[in-house]
Amino acid sequence: MHLRNLKRAGDARLDEVLALNRAVEVKTSPLDRPALDRLLAAATFAKGIPAPDGPLAAFLIGFATGADYQSPNYRWFCDRLPRFAYIDRVVVAETARGQGHARRLYDAFAAHAAAHDLGPLVCEVNSDPPNPGSDAFHAALGFTEMGRGSPAPGKVVRYLIRES
Repeated sequence: MHLRNLKRAGDARLDEVLALNRAVEVKTSPLDRPALDRLLAAATFAKGIPAPDGPLAAFLIGFATGADYQSPNYRWFCDRLPRFAYIDRVVVAETARGQGHARRLYDAFAAHAAAHDLGPLVCEVNSDPPNPGSDAFHAALGFTEMGRGSPAPGKVVRYLIRES
């Protein structure tokens, strides 16, 4: 399967991004079209994997150090690291889980980060509300905890890093 560049995607594909995000927004965060457009404009990496029948099966949006992005989680890393490749959100359709899509997207972003000397991969994972599937996935990929925080009321996250 070929990764698709979401920065050049048409309206129908971006509607699929929004639909996938809506299904898991309690684990990521809400996203509407203007917010998605802002994310894509600032992102250094925005790729999707279409399902065999055409609709989007998964996507990842990531940022490099110095992006025009004000997420409290992104800013947390800005305050602590001189450079990094930040995974803002990765979403896999429920029907496409267990097929290696998230790993493939992470590998592609890691290759992009290495090719552009962006630094280590970083991200956050919810610990409240818990996300044990994400914890296991990131541990299997070699991520380790570098801190914790509460970027919003009722939300606690673990900040993770994977050195290249």
